[in-house]
Amino acid sequence: MVQPAEGRAPTYIDTTRASIARVYDYALGGKDNYEVDRAIIDRIRAVAPEIGRIALDNRAFLIRAARFVATQTPVTQFLDCGSGLPTAENTHQVVQRLRPEARVVYVDNDPTVVAHGRALLEDNDNTRFLDADLRDPGAVLDDPTVQEFLDLDRPVALFQVATLHHVAERTAEIMAGYLDRLPAGSVVVLSHFFDPENDDSALARRIEDLLVHSPMGSGHFRTRPQIEALFSGVELVEPGIVTCHRWWPDGPQLTPEDAVQRCVVGGVGIKP
Repeated sequence: MVQPAEGRAPTYIDTTRASIARVYDYALGGKDNYEVDRAIIDRIRAVAPEIGRIALDNRAFLIRAARFVATQTPVTQFLDCGSGLPTAENTHQVVQRLRPEARVVYVDNDPTVVAHGRALLEDNDNTRFLDADLRDPGAVLDDPTVQEFLDLDRPVALFQVATLHHVAERTAEIMAGYLDRLPAGSVVVLSHFFDPENDDSALARRIEDLLVHSPMGSGHFRTRPQIEALFSGVELVEPGIVTCHRWWPDGPQLTPEDAVQRCVVGGVGIKP
């Protein structure tokens, strides 16, 4: 596949509209993005120069949470929704390095991501990719790709990392649609843009306004009660819902925490 930053776009990709996956890719320093994607992050940098920390903290949280599931729970099945574009540490790379038998299904319907996802099928027998809308839990869980590759009678790790803040409504209902179908022992890994309802709220809402009114059209910052509702029916693993860089950190915090870092939270829960 031609790298978008270096050549022409594939005919099935609309380069006049921003892509959530490509915007994140640019924020992470990737090359699979276009000018319309880069312009969004560049606009936000004008009011929040540290905006790249959100993407980096999200990715680091996913990696640490994946390691936690692979080493501290018996779960060996993973359903990664809104997986985005490949980076140096994808979910399957993290968990299969620790548990080679782990099975991973990625779910996304972004055309750029689909192209990369199909390539994953060629390289890894324990990885599958499903082109589907994560907002429809029934369609995802009933799809033959999931039904034939994962055993839904056994615990599954459901990843919703940096996904539901791009869904305008029914987020708690969407999560319930997944959790109601997954058995006891299943794990939820979730991160979300956060309005802390304090002095950092103005920054959160300013970034939200730029995102929602950009060509991407989404990026909702929700309050703690709204995010807690996404974990309904599961027991949170300590330290609970915290800023992403503070969830099971790899070491002590030596650099100052900036306001942007306080505007994205994550958590891990286990269904009893």
